[in-house]
Amino acid sequence: MKTLMTVLFMLIFTFTALLAADEVIYDKQDSVIFEKYKLYIEPFVNTSDETLLDRTAIFFLDTPYVAHTLEVSKEEKLVVNLREFDCTTFVESVLALVCTIKSGGDPTFENFTKHLKSIRYRKGILTDYSSRLHYSSDWVFDNHQKQIVKNISELIGGIKETKTINFMSTHRSSYVQLKNDDVMLEKIRQLEEAINKRGGFWYLPKEYIGKKSDLIPHMALIAFTTSIKGLDVTHIGFAYHKNGELAFIHASSLKDKVVIDNKSLAEYCEGQSICTGVMVIESNIH
Repeated sequence: MKTLMTVLFMLIFTFTALLAADEVIYDKQDSVIFEKYKLYIEPFVNTSDETLLDRTAIFFLDTPYVAHTLEVSKEEKLVVNLREFDCTTFVESVLALVCTIKSGGDPTFENFTKHLKSIRYRKGILTDYSSRLHYSSDWVFDNHQKQIVKNISELIGGIKETKTINFMSTHRSSYVQLKNDDVMLEKIRQLEEAINKRGGFWYLPKEYIGKKSDLIPHMALIAFTTSIKGLDVTHIGFAYHKNGELAFIHASSLKDKVVIDNKSLAEYCEGQSICTGVMVIESNIH
């Protein structure tokens, strides 16, 4: 009987482990990078949130830029990829890593994945493609509700954008998950309606950035707002004050890697005809 119970226990344990593993997609190298990061960040554990964000972002300098890193499974899964980033996964990963360090105790890869899921998905719950926070303004709203970030654009002299957000539902052919799935398309439409009922979002127009650069905190999240119809944001990174100038650190598609941009934030926005400004978002790591 004892042998049978042992076998049953092992089968249950194995099934549970497989089920848990199936919920997260990652490469062994991701866990290796996480362990290297833990050793690297250890001297900074008791420093400020700003320093932790700075050091964590710097850890990933020169990491390759790769687009669509989350689109690797037909069913929505939590994708962890510390080997390569797009602009959003870079920001999410840095925030989740700092949250993991700040949570106390021995930081584990499993805890990191939990923080990443909480940041990436609406109310921290992963159900399907529609539960991912696709629009940056929605991402900011949801993570503000979770007390992780706060949009401070209004406080530093920004203005309100009230454009209709509907880019995904009006460009369904651009999204594999929406092309042939009318049910999912309707879910996205309903989410867009919910976003639009909030009455817009605050941002700092690009002509104000140079004048207000001293008010933009080092390592604040920077979301680049756009004139593209139906869309709120096209790019995201972190504000980075260096040698008296405000630049930004981001996963750059132009440079194909994570970089501290050689242009100032104001210059970068001025050089982008579709850029209308930036949302300035403070983090509240806990």
